[in-house]
Amino acid sequence: MKIPTLLLLFAGLMLWACSKTEQNPFYSEYDTPFQVPPFDKIKEEHYLPAFKEGMKQHQAEIEAIVNNAEAPTFANTVEALEKSGAMLTRVSNVFYSLHSAHTNDAMQSIAEEVAPLLSKHQDDILLNEKLFEQFKTVYEQREDLNLNSEQYRLLEKGYKAFVRGGANLDEAKKVRLREINEELSKLTLTFGNNVLKETNNFAMVVDNQEDLAGLPENVISAAAEAAKERGHEGKWVFTIHKPSMIPFLQYSPKRELREKIFKASINVGDNDNEFDNKKIASRIAALRVEKANLLGYETHAHFVLEENMAKTPEKVYELLDQLWEPALKVAQKEAADMQKMIYAEGNDFKLQPWDWWYYAEKVKKAKYDLDEEQLRPYFQLANVRQGVFDLASRLYGITFSKREDIPQYHPDVEVFEVKEADGSHIGVLYTDYYPRASKRGGAWMTALRKQSNRGGNMVTPVICNVGNFTKPTGDTPALISFEEANTLFHEFGHALHGLLSQCTYEELSGTDVPRDFVELPSQIMENWASEPEMLKMYAKHYQTGEPIPDELIQKLRNAGKFNQGFATVEYLAAAYLDMDWHTLTEPLEKDCNSFEEASLNKIGLMPEIVTRYRSTYFRHIFAGGYSAGYYSYIWAEVLDADAFQAFKETSLFDRETAQAFRNNILAKGDTEDPMVLYKRFRGADPNIEPLLERRGLN
Repeated sequence: MKIPTLLLLFAGLMLWACSKTEQNPFYSEYDTPFQVPPFDKIKEEHYLPAFKEGMKQHQAEIEAIVNNAEAPTFANTVEALEKSGAMLTRVSNVFYSLHSAHTNDAMQSIAEEVAPLLSKHQDDILLNEKLFEQFKTVYEQREDLNLNSEQYRLLEKGYKAFVRGGANLDEAKKVRLREINEELSKLTLTFGNNVLKETNNFAMVVDNQEDLAGLPENVISAAAEAAKERGHEGKWVFTIHKPSMIPFLQYSPKRELREKIFKASINVGDNDNEFDNKKIASRIAALRVEKANLLGYETHAHFVLEENMAKTPEKVYELLDQLWEPALKVAQKEAADMQKMIYAEGNDFKLQPWDWWYYAEKVKKAKYDLDEEQLRPYFQLANVRQGVFDLASRLYGITFSKREDIPQYHPDVEVFEVKEADGSHIGVLYTDYYPRASKRGGAWMTALRKQSNRGGNMVTPVICNVGNFTKPTGDTPALISFEEANTLFHEFGHALHGLLSQCTYEELSGTDVPRDFVELPSQIMENWASEPEMLKMYAKHYQTGEPIPDELIQKLRNAGKFNQGFATVEYLAAAYLDMDWHTLTEPLEKDCNSFEEASLNKIGLMPEIVTRYRSTYFRHIFAGGYSAGYYSYIWAEVLDADAFQAFKETSLFDRETAQAFRNNILAKGDTEDPMVLYKRFRGADPNIEPLLERRGLN
């Protein structure tokens, strides 16, 4: 009796294990419309087993390539490697999208456990000597293989990845490289978590109604709702999330409260508490230097920029220097105008950073008779989104239709199917626009699935646009600022880059391009946001449906260059700070605040302006992909200002120009050198003059 009983027990356990496997949505292709992630079925307990199984399957695929008895070829080595890891990619795309947009303590714990495993897994591939030798064999035959441009690019990019991943290092250096990569994977994760937690922890509770003087009604309503959510019924709460903080800084005459909320925002990660990021930032920078030195580069910036359009730190500094002096002069004039107003009001204090937004709003009102709150009723978020949809339709002939049958990861999310003019399917777009405690700050685009088309097997993209825009309050829909509308246009440009990709290989498709090129498709979209013809299409009063009047459009355009000194200076200061951290030549852990102070003093940053990101909450460079790359926005702005001139020279919605932009930029991903692609679209090198003109710096 014992043996049958044990067999039955074993069989039961096997059935249970199979059942558990079958229940994990990541273990097979998704059974959903367009095979989008089944968010309604994905649970937190699915992630860790799926990550581990994904790595196991990926390693088995690598072993199959390595153990192939046939001579290495482009197909059995390069293409096989590019195709491997499908399950790991599937779970990673979902997990890391939600880790940014809808996280919690459990997700963060999973991320901490997975980070070193993924670091080791990546190193196991890039440091696999036999795999590298096979890849190298194909690479050395590249001129004789009759490859097309995309195949050649894939081979070249793959070979560089091995070399830059340490394949040519000796054993001792490989061991140290693994240690550095593992530590960096943990530190960058902790840095980002600290920023999120400290940002969420701050709340300025206002219990005196007089302290709300000057604030627009929608701002007060939002603060009341925030107070209710946090258990402060009958009071008002302001946070350092931008939709809450910026209007307070713009409109509150309560200077001591402006100072309180502003200082809270610029001291995130610098409060000597459990979320402090000073030592973490310094350690990350030092490890990056050591890694760059191991790989034969003078600095981390040299390592990064080799793959970007800029190529060298010198080229980046050259661009920043070209803009810094004119921007600083404009900002100093802006500060002088505000100081005059301060004195005219009978005050004797000197303008401080927490005064800038307040007096900039006053000066704008005096100079241009324009108040941000005059504009807000015309920028209902749903209308702005429809505006970018309509713009894409006019430029590219594509359409967007809402789908109610597709799973979402949060009630705020809406889903749209994107189609060509003939009705054929392009991809799926998710929009997720409102702030919440589970979402990191800022706005971004991410891909839940990238486009590819190997062997005629078209895989269509699944793209997310995520933001932190002003929420609806009570019966009032989400009414966003013009700056927020610009951001929505920007992120939608990234979405189009992912959606309109037409590449063979996932590795090269969509936004997987050099960092200082990726912002071109996003930033060019911002140009349309303030064009009168475009504004008439989407800026409609949320109550009457009337388009924005010509008078307001003219005021908006008259004020277009207002405060550009401030905007340019605070941005450039952060770009310099990034470059200074990443042009260190020795792996020494610097005192974070002293280093930052020296960096900003060196360029002569005026005391009335704080760098857009201080080191301790500079997620772009210490927890994102922009280390030695924050300059990319201004580099790409040279491109986008010049590229938009192509439309200005024809017409705003010129289909022929748009098609050229789609074919040469949006569709191409990283299949060719970006400057080659740009010049193919524009017919010439980019010119910096349109940028200087736009920002009023010439």
